Amino acid sequence: MNEQNKNKQLLKILIGAAWIDGIIQAEERDYLKQMAQRHGLSEDDDLKDLLSELKPVQPHQCYQWLEEYLGDNPSRNDYQKLLETLSALVYSDGDIQMQEAQLLTKLQLLDPAQDSPQSAFDKILKTIQKVYKKAVDQKI
Repeated sequence: MNEQNKNKQLLKILIGAAWIDGIIQAEERDYLKQMAQRHGLSEDDDLKDLLSELKPVQPHQCYQWLEEYLGDNPSRNDYQKLLETLSALVYSDGDIQMQEAQLLTKLQLLDPAQDSPQSAFDKILKTIQKVYKKAVDQKI
């Protein structure tokens, strides 16, 4: 799969994650638009429909996209990119909902490093803390 398709698939996951608690917050909306622009996907017809927010993305669709992105044997790089961008989205509004926490937990279980559950959790927690600190520092 080429890089443009991977970025499109990643953005779909992020849109689904933004909807996972039933509403897209303003900060999440801004983050999604920035990601679409950064990857040159603002004019992609499929993504434009999803970004229009006319029809919510159901949680099962988000999880399906997540599994399609990672596949049966995800690379460490793909996993890390997904984790970082998803964490940034989840923490963009400064509040994590239960559904968002469940999504991050599901992602932890798909870690290709297959560390022990506690060490994988520690890595995710440290990554989330770094992303959150960076976001807070940028707002100050």
